Amino acid sequence: MSAGQEAVAFAAELIRFDTTNRGGGDARERPAAEYVAGLLAEAGLEPVLLEAAAHRANVVARVSGTDQGRPALLLHGHLDVVPAEPSQWSVHPFAGEIRDGVLWGRGAVDMKNADAVMLAVVRDWARTGRRPERDIVLAFTADEEDTAEFGARFLVERHRELFEGCTEAVGESGAFTFHADGGQRLYPIASAERGTAWLKLTAHGRAGHGAKPNPANAVTRLAAAITRIGTHEWPVRLIPTVRAAIDGIAAAVGAPIGAAGQVSDLDALGSAAALVAGTVRNSANPTMLSAGYKVNVIPGEAVGHVDGRILPGYAEEFAATLDELTGDDVTWEYAHSEVPLEAPLDAPLLADMKRALLAEDPEAVVVPYCMTGGTDGKQFARLGMTCYGFTPLVLPAGYDYYAMFHGVDERIPVSALEAGVRIMDAFLAGSPPNPG
Repeated sequence: MSAGQEAVAFAAELIRFDTTNRGGGDARERPAAEYVAGLLAEAGLEPVLLEAAAHRANVVARVSGTDQGRPALLLHGHLDVVPAEPSQWSVHPFAGEIRDGVLWGRGAVDMKNADAVMLAVVRDWARTGRRPERDIVLAFTADEEDTAEFGARFLVERHRELFEGCTEAVGESGAFTFHADGGQRLYPIASAERGTAWLKLTAHGRAGHGAKPNPANAVTRLAAAITRIGTHEWPVRLIPTVRAAIDGIAAAVGAPIGAAGQVSDLDALGSAAALVAGTVRNSANPTMLSAGYKVNVIPGEAVGHVDGRILPGYAEEFAATLDELTGDDVTWEYAHSEVPLEAPLDAPLLADMKRALLAEDPEAVVVPYCMTGGTDGKQFARLGMTCYGFTPLVLPAGYDYYAMFHGVDERIPVSALEAGVRIMDAFLAGSPPNPG
C-alpha cells in the first residue's frame, strides 16, 4: 500500500471513532488516540499517550532527524470533532464511507484528514529508511474544538519536556487550493490567527411582576447591549499578514494593487476576497441568551454570550469598545480568551512550504493567510514556538472547502489526501514518498 493509500485508509478509520466534543469536558478521544499510538509504534517510534482526564487522551512522539544541531519542528493535529446530526447528512457522519472517490464524514476536513497524512508520511519514512533533517515532534491532541484544557494546554503546562528544542510549529489550516476567478489557483498558508475572546455579559435590573411597568428590566438592558454589539461596525485594521495577502491576491487575479489595498475595494479581488474579508477587523457575534424562569416574572438578571475575535495588536481597542457598547447596566467578562498570533512572513520555513506546493502545482500562487478563528497553535506559542498553518490539499474546482468546516456532509476527495502526502513529505524530507 502506498503512503497516499495509507492516508486514505487511516483517515477513514479515524472518522469511524466518534470523538465528538460537545464542550464542558464531554468528549472521548482515547480510542482514536490508541489507534494513532499503535500506528506510530508500528513505525518504530515510541509514542506517549497522556490523559488530562478519563478518556481525554493525547499522543506525542518524536522522529529523530539527521542533523541534531538543528532545532526541532512540531507537527500538531487534533483528534476531536464538532457534533454532527446524522439525520441531516447524506451518509452517516461516522461511517468513514468512500463514495465515488470522495471520503465522507465528520473530521474529513477538520482535521482527521491531516492527522492521517502525518501518520502516512512518518510510516513511509520508516519503510524506506529515510529521516528528516531535523527532529519532528508529532502531537495528536484532544479538546481543540473547545478550550484545549484537556489537550494542547494540558501538554504545554504539564509535559513541556516533550517539546524540547521545538522552535516552530505547524498545524491547521492552510495550503489548500482556492480557485479564484479566472482559473487562478491560490494556496493560502496561515501565518496569523485572530485571538479568542468568548464573553459573558450580565445585565442587572429590578425583579418584578411581568404585568407592571419596569424601566429597570434586565432582559431589556441585555437585549439593547446585545443589539449594539451585534450591529457594531468594527474599524478596518490591516495587520501585515492580511495586507500581504491582499497584495498577493490582487497581483494573482489582476486587480489593481493600490485599489485592493483599500478594504472598500476588496470586491476587486472577486471570489478570493473570501480569504481576507473575515480578518480585516475585530469581530463580536452574539451567540447565546439566558434569562428568566416564568413568563409573568421580570428577572433581576439576564445573561448573554458573545463570540469575539481579536486581531494581533488590537486587544485593548476591543476591550474599550466592549465597555462602550455594553453601557452602564451591563457588565462583561472573558469566559475564555486566547491570544492572537502572527508569525514572520520571511521565515525559511515558509519558503520550504512554498517550494513543496510549487513542486506539486507549478502554476500555483502561494499567499499568506490569517485565520478567522483559532487553533492549538495558541497553546504551543506559549513555549516560544512560531506557529504556522499548513495542511496541504489539492482540491478540484467547485469544491467548497470553507463550507466543509463544521458543516453538513463534510467530505474530502481521495486525490486531495494523496496529494497532501506528497506535499507534506516534500516539505519535511525533501524527497518523494515511496510509490507503493
